[in-house]
This record gives sequence, C-alpha cells and structure tokens, in this order.
Amino acid sequence: MDRRPFLFDTSALFTLLEDEDGADRVAALLRSEKVYLSWVSLLEVHYVSRQERGEAVANGRLALLKQLPVEIIWQHDEPALLQASRFKAQNRISLADALIAAIASRLNAVLVHKDPELEALNGIVELEALPYK
Repeated sequence: MDRRPFLFDTSALFTLLEDEDGADRVAALLRSEKVYLSWVSLLEVHYVSRQERGEAVANGRLALLKQLPVEIIWQHDEPALLQASRFKAQNRISLADALIAAIASRLNAVLVHKDPELEALNGIVELEALPYK
C-alpha cells in the first residue's frame, strides 16, 4: 500500500521558516515523504512576510520555498473549488484554509498545520497538527 502524501498549510511553512516548535517534523517530512504546497500558501507567506519584514525578505522566502523538494499545486480544478466552497460554507474557516484543505482532500494528502481553525475539518480531511503556539 502506498503511503499518503502530505500538504503543508501556510502555518507549517512559517513553522519551518521561523524555526518554531514543530520545525523538525516539517523538515523530516521534506526529507522522507512526498510533499505538496499550494499556491495559496506561497501567496500567504509572501504577503505576510512583505508586511512584516519587507519585500526583499518576502522574495527571498518565496525563492527558498520554490527550491524545496515539493510539488507546487499552481491551480485548482472545478471539483476542488466546489469542495473549498463546501468547507467554507459549513465551517468557520478562512477562504485560504478552505482552498488549502480542498487541495489536501483532492490529493488524499495529510494536511500538516499549526492552525486551530482547521480542526473543524478533522474527520473530513486527515490532519496532522504541529505544536500550537
């Protein structure tokens, strides 16, 4: 039986970039497992980094993330958009989280996160929570 892939939520990426609790788990998954990133997470990392640390840091982080041993999902298909719509309509989660969770669902991937908001999808999407702040 094949092992399930992993998809990192934006919070998992910041865990790695900021060397927070759980960064070792994120790094271990990158070394040993099939990992996906969503364009939504890249967007969030870039704009938050730009707001908090400036354009040069944001651009550097984006370049770093694009060099990781991951597959980046650059677009959604209609079934993923409809799944995201269901997630957003039925749960108190952000639009970004709904989109990322829909990608995880479509890929049958474990969603790695540090976002308590995503616990609303527990049982619908397989989740792996990193230590919360």
